[in-house]
Amino acid sequence: MKYVKLLRNDQPVWGVLQDGMVRTLSKPPFEALCYDGESLPLEKCSLLAPCEASKLVCVGKNYYDHIAEMRSMLDASHNPDRPTLFLKAPNALNGHEGNVHAPDFVGRLDYEGELAVVMKRCAKDISADDALDYVLGYTCLNDITARDIQKEDGQWARGKNMDGFAPLGPLVTDEVDPDHLSITTRLNGRVVQQSSTELLITNVRKIIAFITASMTLEPGDVIATGTPAGVGAMLPGDTVEVEISGIGVLRSHIV
Repeated sequence: MKYVKLLRNDQPVWGVLQDGMVRTLSKPPFEALCYDGESLPLEKCSLLAPCEASKLVCVGKNYYDHIAEMRSMLDASHNPDRPTLFLKAPNALNGHEGNVHAPDFVGRLDYEGELAVVMKRCAKDISADDALDYVLGYTCLNDITARDIQKEDGQWARGKNMDGFAPLGPLVTDEVDPDHLSITTRLNGRVVQQSSTELLITNVRKIIAFITASMTLEPGDVIATGTPAGVGAMLPGDTVEVEISGIGVLRSHIV
């Protein structure tokens, strides 16, 4: 199943994507699919981030090659025997084709393409074996970071949580295997990141188990699974695309 979230009459609604048409729903698709009888062409839809996130739980440094490049950028150490978690707040959410604007005091704005997980059920103390039963589906995320602010502050809250710093989309789908997905990030059409979720240090099942041992995930919450090597700077006028096989392309515009 492929799900999208869109604006209809200035109100957010969910829908199911089938053959280029969006069959809209009367409520989010977490418990059951309740169609409201309307269908819209996908190309006519203004897409929102496909989630209902009370929080975005993000995994830092979940690819070995990214750990290496972060050592040179931030002089940061990391112990890969367990995930390093940080949070993004809902104000950071941004949709497909959204504009991203950093405050004037930001000196370096970076892209970080990655796989995201959207939850469909309340999850606490979930085993890795059962973890995927709690997942609505998977989508693309750009974990935009004010890199100079992250380094100056010595922690990640401000550099990761500015308005619009979490583009998500264009859709969420359960029709892919999260362990075998290619991830490509393009900056103005040039490939800058290329990897696969096969190289994740901690896979999706284990990430969910690790997170829910400490905190409850609510329906619509988002997990960002980490970015591979190749992160780099963006400037106003740039276009960034995060593409994941079987999901699609998330496009953002830096303004």
